[in-house]
Amino acid sequence: MRFTLPAPVLRGDLIAVAAPSSGFDPAEFERGYQWLAERYRIRSSPTIFARRGYLAGDDARRRDELGAALADPEVKAIIMARGGYGAMRIVDGLPWDAFAAHPKWLVGFSDITTFHVEAMKRGIASLHAPHVTALGRMDGDALGAYEAALAHPGKELRFASLQARVPGDASGVLVGGNLALLQALAASGRLALPSGCILALEDVTEAPYRIDRLLTSLRLGGHLARAAGIVLGEFVDCPTGPDGVTPMDAIENCVRDLGVPVYAGAPFGHGAINTPFVLGVRAVLRAGELVTQLVE
Repeated sequence: MRFTLPAPVLRGDLIAVAAPSSGFDPAEFERGYQWLAERYRIRSSPTIFARRGYLAGDDARRRDELGAALADPEVKAIIMARGGYGAMRIVDGLPWDAFAAHPKWLVGFSDITTFHVEAMKRGIASLHAPHVTALGRMDGDALGAYEAALAHPGKELRFASLQARVPGDASGVLVGGNLALLQALAASGRLALPSGCILALEDVTEAPYRIDRLLTSLRLGGHLARAAGIVLGEFVDCPTGPDGVTPMDAIENCVRDLGVPVYAGAPFGHGAINTPFVLGVRAVLRAGELVTQLVE
């Protein structure tokens, strides 16, 4: 499967900021927004601070805001304010054909996995990376890596010192995101992983038995059979169960007999370090490293 990489995002380019999921802390948002505004032109909706319960405004508000950005040919990237929950509620009504006609970077993680999957199905790369609300908490090195990921998306990225839960080598297109969202998308019939992919997974606040259930569901649906390898980011606030089973134990128990390599410890997810990386590039997994390469 060949993926299109949207154009690099350089200083002075137009980006959109959208809140398609949960509401967010205005002060955290403002710090991240100001950092972006020092580098890019920003288009955002005056209704972005809206709230409706656990959502950033009602479905129509969130759908209209994101839809306008997806369809705008001038916008080079859409950076999400926060994850949380809500993306799946609006995914059906968005102008995906217009997005495919004018590809741009979709930037976020967690709940934003919903949109990464939609981009993946259309053969368009996207950026798994922190949201606007996290930018104000990041140090200079992390912010430099964030800007570099937007400006040089085809540059090689190397995750080293990974722990082999199931040793071996594999290569394929790097896809994935949040485990719970991938399972929910599979249940809704919206997940279509490319055959022979390297599947990146992370999650937060899931007990080991629930991680088992999520993976078992994906396996029963045939989705894990399409993976040539699995790379695990952080599983934050996923404590060891009272029976002594750790999250990594649960994962290994579910995937060991798939016959594919599984490596843990990649620096992405809901923890303090969430290294940006492109979904939709070729990746090689071997000897404790994940190395990404531009798909020709």
